[in-house]
Amino acid sequence: MENSRDQPAHDFPLHLGVFNGDTQLVAQLVRVHDLSQKDVHGNTPLHLAVMLGHKEIIRLLLAHGALVRVKNNAGWTPLSEALSFGDRKIICSLLKSLKQQSRELLDQRRPALIQALEDIGDFYLELKWDFHSWVPLISRILPSDLCKIHKKGSCIRLDTTLVDFNDMRWERGDITFVFNGKALPQNALIVMDNKLKVFQRIRNEETEHEIQEEVDILMRSDIMAAQMSTKNITFSRAQSGWLFREDKTENIGEYEADFYNVHGLTLESKKRREHLSTEDIQKNKAMLENLTKMAFDNKEFERRLSLPPPEKPDATWEDYITAAVGHPPCLGRQPLSKESQKAFKATIAMSQDFPMTVDVLLDVCEVIAPFKQFQKLRDFMSDKLPPGFPVKLELPIFPTVTAKVTFCLLEWRENIAESMFKIPRGFREDPNRFPDL
Repeated sequence: MENSRDQPAHDFPLHLGVFNGDTQLVAQLVRVHDLSQKDVHGNTPLHLAVMLGHKEIIRLLLAHGALVRVKNNAGWTPLSEALSFGDRKIICSLLKSLKQQSRELLDQRRPALIQALEDIGDFYLELKWDFHSWVPLISRILPSDLCKIHKKGSCIRLDTTLVDFNDMRWERGDITFVFNGKALPQNALIVMDNKLKVFQRIRNEETEHEIQEEVDILMRSDIMAAQMSTKNITFSRAQSGWLFREDKTENIGEYEADFYNVHGLTLESKKRREHLSTEDIQKNKAMLENLTKMAFDNKEFERRLSLPPPEKPDATWEDYITAAVGHPPCLGRQPLSKESQKAFKATIAMSQDFPMTVDVLLDVCEVIAPFKQFQKLRDFMSDKLPPGFPVKLELPIFPTVTAKVTFCLLEWRENIAESMFKIPRGFREDPNRFPDL
């Protein structure tokens, strides 16, 4: 296929129709044209429609399946551009389409993912995760838990003790999540409160109220684009000892593990805030400071109103399509952007005694939380990780807070009871037990 950068302007007829706001032409072309085609700047027709605020064309494109989760050359999606434009109805329609498209993609992949889960042997796994800090007050309120995971066939059960966070305290309980791969999607994931003897089916669709709340948050937040770069990651053996340094080796649970320092782990992020007022920026800064201090404010926001539309661009289609790649004329609100990189100093412990392979772990993770870049993660963990299985990972997430994940125990089991994945007798359904799910 010819690269879009080398294609002449007339090779983008749908883009041209969108740019000119020709709804009638767009209505004809959407039936026969590739809606995912990118122009020289990486923009799809939906990108352009959003930047220019052509509401009827946006509706047409979404109705014919134009993808929302697609980035242009600058790394921004149509939803990012909609937040910049600031029209609440446009943002809401894009967000709803994004969620619907994500559900449809998961439904398409579901049979293959369930089969991959079936092919893995049945097991019991203990996974410990915690956050810790050298600041005593913060350390006391940081969460931690030991998750117990059972897997049989296409079913997974996860038992945990964390329930909620109230009045600066973590509420403990006895909670079970059950995923049943053979059940209908609306019944596939259930959470049970074993103390109250109630269960709740986790919905795969949000209510209108929840959608509107998410729109409010998006409209008053920075527009973010971030990725964890793995290109330059290297590993070196961690050392221990004061006078006589030697390679660090310790037992993690039952497994001997070699410790490595991770170098070159970088979070590359870009943010835009041309849609925010000075008051918004100050409030967001205060919220971030409270988050690092583990102080939460649960006040509800007022509904966010649409912004006045940006001025119409002076650029013509020829100006746009012939502009140097990476330097298109501004079609919407003038961007106010900032790029940054943050390096993380992580530590990882690899055990060659652990009875599970990295590939099996990835298969399980992909079933539970599939995402678009999973193949990149699989390639990285298969090709770059030191020998063995990553039984422990420590990663600083704030200057004072470090996250730690540890695989404590794994046993392959053939006699796991099917009853573990069913709702016990006497449990009643309570659709409001976990309002955030």
